[in-house]
Amino acid sequence: VQLQASGGGLVQAGGSLRLSCAASGRTFSMGWFRQAPGKEREFVAAISWSGGSTYYADSVKGRFTILRDNTKNTAALQMYSLKPEDTAVYYCAAARRTGLTPHEREYDYWGQGTQVTVSS
Repeated sequence: VQLQASGGGLVQAGGSLRLSCAASGRTFSMGWFRQAPGKEREFVAAISWSGGSTYYADSVKGRFTILRDNTKNTAALQMYSLKPEDTAVYYCAAARRTGLTPHEREYDYWGQGTQVTVSS
């Protein structure tokens, strides 16, 4: 399965962005991670295969929403109230499991990343 992330860009603090992730085939649970300059990649959000369960990092809870459309093999990350500290390269990932997971090591497929820059 190949994943293609898109939708990144430059936005002012307080603004919104929607990231998309297109999968070449059927995927199971999916997640979004991010890596800021000089920092390790960190978990952002995850969604189960059915879409019925979601989980968020505390830093984005209430501001970000993870979505998926299994009919189109896509996932999305809707980001609101963006802050400069949200600046990072965002990666979508897919795991061969139906239940969601926040653990990077449990993801089997990764997209190439899309840059999100939030200016103050």
